[in-house]
Amino acid sequence: MTEPKQIHLAAHFPGVNNTTVWSDPEAGSHIEFSSFVKLAQTAERAKFDFFFLAEGLRLREQNGLIYDLDVVGRPDTFTVLSALAAVTERLGLAGTINSTFNEPFDVARQFASLDHLSAGRAAWNVVTSWDAFTGENFRRGGFLPQDQRYSRAETFLRTAWELFDSWRGDEVLADKASGRFLSDAHAGAFSHHDQHFTIDGRFPVPRGPQGRPVTIQAGDSDEGREFAAATADAIFSRYGTLETGRPFYRDVKGRLAKYGRTPDQLVIMPAATFVLGDTDADAHEKAHVVRLQQVSEQTAIKFLEQLWNTDLSEHDPNGPLPDFDPVVGEDLISKGRASVRMYRDPLATAKEWRQLAEAKNLTAREVIIEVTGRQTFIGSPTTVATAINDLVQNDAADGFILVPHVTPGGLDEFADTVVPLLQDRRVFRTEYSGTTLRDHLGLSQP
Repeated sequence: MTEPKQIHLAAHFPGVNNTTVWSDPEAGSHIEFSSFVKLAQTAERAKFDFFFLAEGLRLREQNGLIYDLDVVGRPDTFTVLSALAAVTERLGLAGTINSTFNEPFDVARQFASLDHLSAGRAAWNVVTSWDAFTGENFRRGGFLPQDQRYSRAETFLRTAWELFDSWRGDEVLADKASGRFLSDAHAGAFSHHDQHFTIDGRFPVPRGPQGRPVTIQAGDSDEGREFAAATADAIFSRYGTLETGRPFYRDVKGRLAKYGRTPDQLVIMPAATFVLGDTDADAHEKAHVVRLQQVSEQTAIKFLEQLWNTDLSEHDPNGPLPDFDPVVGEDLISKGRASVRMYRDPLATAKEWRQLAEAKNLTAREVIIEVTGRQTFIGSPTTVATAINDLVQNDAADGFILVPHVTPGGLDEFADTVVPLLQDRRVFRTEYSGTTLRDHLGLSQP
């Protein structure tokens, strides 16, 4: 009998977005260190693979003002993860760091340091930046076309690998009797010259416990999938259903062979939200309340403005959709939101929304609730545990990165009710068997 696949689970500290219900009475701070500690320690108690921290390089704006219905602000990623290394023991620590506006030497030095500080638990979610709005915060300014972004990202990553690999790992002798510290006085030497980077020198951090930090990638374009197949240890995907997950899973894992890799060398983990209840009916009632919290009247108007590209502050969210067409142009009312990229044809999208509103007799706010993301898993702990296991065993995913809608205590119920059911089915660990994040993910050291 074939052994069932083991499920991988991670905890996502919610990013700068309006899916987090910061107005919930149980919600706490999104910037105080105690909140990061609470979520990370809950994940470690439940034996999760890693804690995942997103990054926002600029606050989003609408009508030239900060979009204050989002959770705003984000402390520096490396600062938070380094501090968490001191209050956790086994949990992996994954951070999103941008390859468009950083330099390989700095990022490699910081991740190598984090890997040492955490005894081998560091992971890097490699992302690119798509908009000039974010670029205004940086010396480079502007942004790169998509093909150049991925070219730079892959070169950036491979350059960082050269820096990690500039130390073999056996150079530090620290022989007190002989007074000899290094076996190789040339350790850390590097020289890299290409269209993106021209750097020479000595890398100052010896090889970390994992050799290289775990590499995570989140792109979904064809270029992004190819980049992941060539370089990533894990993928943070958006395909959390059987219908969408299995084709994505087959596609990306099918690309590995050309790079001399096998399917077990890449872990695919979609983002997933959840609402639990004593019964399935109870959970669905809670999920409806959560959606109303996530899409308040003010938020519904903001979403309408993003598509219509027009100030709709006087529009009634509980009335019909606007009766005029969206304003199409390059000058967008909403700045820094990835969601606006989905509206490649605003006129067609508005037509679809109007058809939906007419078919279901929906108000503008109700349309927004329908067309924006809803929870991946809704039900009793047994229902949710079954759904997660079915998706993993049927190769729609290798596990999930869970995004609670309340911070920092939103993971507690899942840890206390769903995880034990997965452990009873012997598809999730009851104890950590290794010490590094590569151990948790079943990845070999490069």
